[in-house]
Amino acid sequence: MTSSSKHVRRPTLACEIAADRVLAGRAADTGRMVEVSAARELAPGTVVPDLMEANLRNGVAIRQAIESSLASVGGRSRDVIAILPDTSVRVVLLDFETLPSKRDEAEAVVRFRLKKSLPFDPDNARVSYHAQSTGKGVRAVAAVVLNTVLEEYESAFRDVGYNAGVVMPSMLAALGAADAERPTLVVKVDARTISIAILDQEQLLLFRTLENVRGEKITGDQLAEEVYPSVVFFQDTYNLNIERVYVAGLPESDGAAPALKNQSGAVVEELVAASQIGSTTGTVPRWRMAGVVGALIS
Repeated sequence: MTSSSKHVRRPTLACEIAADRVLAGRAADTGRMVEVSAARELAPGTVVPDLMEANLRNGVAIRQAIESSLASVGGRSRDVIAILPDTSVRVVLLDFETLPSKRDEAEAVVRFRLKKSLPFDPDNARVSYHAQSTGKGVRAVAAVVLNTVLEEYESAFRDVGYNAGVVMPSMLAALGAADAERPTLVVKVDARTISIAILDQEQLLLFRTLENVRGEKITGDQLAEEVYPSVVFFQDTYNLNIERVYVAGLPESDGAAPALKNQSGAVVEELVAASQIGSTTGTVPRWRMAGVVGALIS
């Protein structure tokens, strides 16, 4: 989603606000890797991601973290891709026979359908969608965030001199790092959620965000158990098998690999590849950087 309808050059800076930290990165001139990154830890309760309630509970701390992390990655531009927690944005897949060719008319149809899927009125929200052909019709991947929640994040960037010209939920941003030409499962873990996406031929077929009570300490077997219903649903619905699995957000993704491979039969890889991170990215581990990397290289 974007905070403006104007077409602008994609920012070379990205900054992710998570429940426990702020992460920032700057893309290389080639646009195919993140050459510099930085992170700032947040005290518990500073950010409480939520779909409807206030998210930024300590405005001073979050603004300091944004300013410090972005200053560390440098760059002259003040335009930034703002990456929000997955539980602050609702992502919905909607199937249509057709959509109007005019953007404003198509958005009105998408908003009407969203009324059945949201706990709030989409008229009070920012809606962004991407339409993809399914062969049988059109699927719209819609991202929806309440205006009040979006304004919290946008104003935090604005107050420290940056313009959040592009706004994305973390998992959708992270998918920019994935090669999904064949049936691909992407699993991203953070302190509060497990986000699951399944893609094929670069099209999003399934998207779910689950509560994660175990945080980064979740074991491979526990993660596979959480993922299992989504994999079964995908196989039953599309009559396809997962051929590749990407994992992000775990300090030791190898620990989850055996259980996920046993479950799917697919090769398990870390979502952010070494080739997507430059040699000057500092001490931020790449397993934390999926959202920032995906947003900048997609």
